[in-house]
Amino acid sequence: MELIISLIINGLATGMLIFLLAAGVTLIFGLMDVLNFAHGGLFVWGAYSGIFAYAATESFTIGILIALLTGAVLGFITEKLIITPVYGNHVQQILITLGFMIVLSECIKVVFGPNGIPVSVPPLLAGSWEVGNIIIIKYRIFIIAAGFIIYGVFHYILTKTKIGLIVRAGVMNREMVQALGINIKRVFLYVFMVGAALASLGGVLMAPYSGVIYAEMGMEYAILGFIVVVIGGMGSYSGTLFAAILVGLAGSFMAYYVPYLSLAVNMIIMVIVLVFRPQGLFTVAKG
Repeated sequence: MELIISLIINGLATGMLIFLLAAGVTLIFGLMDVLNFAHGGLFVWGAYSGIFAYAATESFTIGILIALLTGAVLGFITEKLIITPVYGNHVQQILITLGFMIVLSECIKVVFGPNGIPVSVPPLLAGSWEVGNIIIIKYRIFIIAAGFIIYGVFHYILTKTKIGLIVRAGVMNREMVQALGINIKRVFLYVFMVGAALASLGGVLMAPYSGVIYAEMGMEYAILGFIVVVIGGMGSYSGTLFAAILVGLAGSFMAYYVPYLSLAVNMIIMVIVLVFRPQGLFTVAKG
């Protein structure tokens, strides 16, 4: 039982980190109909900017804030310079954002160097609790809590607030919202920046969890993020959370019981979902 609980905690922590990356992807696609493969680059920039700020200030909170700011600024640049010319064309969106992700990853090597950088867990979150024979690592609990809190906050904003109503109305009928005097393009720009900031947040939180950051990590985790989005359903925020937890748990259990399938299990799950439910496990109704 102790082993099962430990594997569940590990899987939930990994799933929540993937969720933070994938949430930005599904938020942008679900509300703006934009496929943004540059998310991996935003993820790695969040990791590097946040960790270097943490090292300089010795405050992990400041590191998180800097990562969020970095993601928002890069999101603004991405939407204005990269996405705006290709609105409405998914093929062009995939190609141009994939190329931009590679550019962002290579710029990491120019700015911060080509070698991986070790990262330690902040002292306040370091260590573990011992409950009976179960060892519970504090940082993993912190990540799980952060993931659920962020999901709850954004779910509330999108479904219960005026800004959420404006965004959802803009998705259904942009012209109507624009006729009411609301600049829907500006609203969607803010949505894109928030999605980018979520990716950067995932990056800075992933750094102490993995123990090292490197330029290629953006591509690796971007693949996991898009697998989660496909499984959960493109544009489904709740589906993304469910799929991220599923992928995290599957990876955790497979890595222990069937190690040679630990890397393939996510692809297997995605293929099964695509065969039996191509639209994903959850779908978003658009009227």
